[in-house]
Amino acid sequence: MDKRQNRNADSQKGNLIEKVIEIKPVSKTVKGGRIRSFNAIVAVGDGNGKVGVGLGKARGVPDAVRKAIDTARKSMIEVPLVGTTIPHEVTGIYGAGRVMLKPASEGTGVIAGSAARAILELVGVRDILTKSLGSANKINIAYATMQGLSELLTVEKVAALRNIDADNLE
Repeated sequence: MDKRQNRNADSQKGNLIEKVIEIKPVSKTVKGGRIRSFNAIVAVGDGNGKVGVGLGKARGVPDAVRKAIDTARKSMIEVPLVGTTIPHEVTGIYGAGRVMLKPASEGTGVIAGSAARAILELVGVRDILTKSLGSANKINIAYATMQGLSELLTVEKVAALRNIDADNLE
């Protein structure tokens, strides 16, 4: 069994979906010339509230993607969902990247750029409005989206933080 078949078997076993957001070449200048390698950013999710993002760097594309998948699986978070959208509006910030995530009514779809769209589809969100407010760098956008998703709270969590009954909040 080669590496590709092994990776597919692992993704089926864990019931996780992998999506490559971006692969880009990078180079380092040393005394003997330039060393070329590749950066890969990958999102991994189950489509039901769990998602992770990972960055991998290696001399070859397959190795960079594999490293990114491993990192993404280790960094998975649980995201609270309300039906097909998120519970409330939130802004995620990572470096110069800022992503506003806003809940939308059913039937709206995923209105997002490429990096944010990949993550939101893998988490299982089907109706959401997003806007990238800062950097256009896909790595910053991906991590800002993850940071925003990690800040989401359910009604029950807010009620527990305020020491009141959840019925009083609605």
